[in-house]
Amino acid sequence: MADEAPKLIQIGKGGPGVKKDGFNLISEKVVKVDVEARILEIELLAYEGKTVVLEVGEDLLEDLKKIKPGDGVTVRVIEEEPVAGIEGTLHAGAARRRIVKSLAVRSRDAQKTRVEEMLSALQESHWLTRKYAVEVLGTMGDPRAVGPLIEALTDEVNDIRQRAYDSLIKIGAPSVTAVASLLTHEDDDLRQMASEIIRKVGKPAVEPLTEVMLTADESLQAKIRKLLDRMGYKPKPKTEVM
Repeated sequence: MADEAPKLIQIGKGGPGVKKDGFNLISEKVVKVDVEARILEIELLAYEGKTVVLEVGEDLLEDLKKIKPGDGVTVRVIEEEPVAGIEGTLHAGAARRRIVKSLAVRSRDAQKTRVEEMLSALQESHWLTRKYAVEVLGTMGDPRAVGPLIEALTDEVNDIRQRAYDSLIKIGAPSVTAVASLLTHEDDDLRQMASEIIRKVGKPAVEPLTEVMLTADESLQAKIRKLLDRMGYKPKPKTEVM
């Protein structure tokens, strides 16, 4: 019995079946590049160690030449029914042809740390790349990600905004000082998100909030007092030095 074709990560609405309008795949690792055959093999994030072989459109040949094994890549894939009656080809016996119609490459830089790579990925135009970077930065918990994640709270893609919100909560106390500055922001949604992030960080947020109050203006101090009260904490009153 022939091996089943590797499963693909399905992103977007709709169920299984041929997706002529395409879907997106994101991979942290290109396994193989065959420029002559226009073949790209990538490892799928959702299936550890599992790979899938994709045919690359002819118009992407120059982009394919720039990809190296080990690079990360985001690709737009369409599925087509295989050409009947062709034996001994890549698609013989396959249920569908999987063709890359667009791609974005995240090249590996030996001089960059993992955090730096993900911070750079936040600037990519492809939303799936930014989404993945936001998730990874939250898991890593590096304080250097706080500022960029706060910027991601205003991303045009709602899913990225939500992931940035979750990641700031995961980072915890190191994110509180910067997030607290949003409590007086003119945008209602940002103020609400800032309040919720801090409340979900919980007790570890109390000390950095108290420190922020020492130098905050009256408006921000009032917001922090109200937030601490809702969290069940009371800031210690200042004691005068005689």
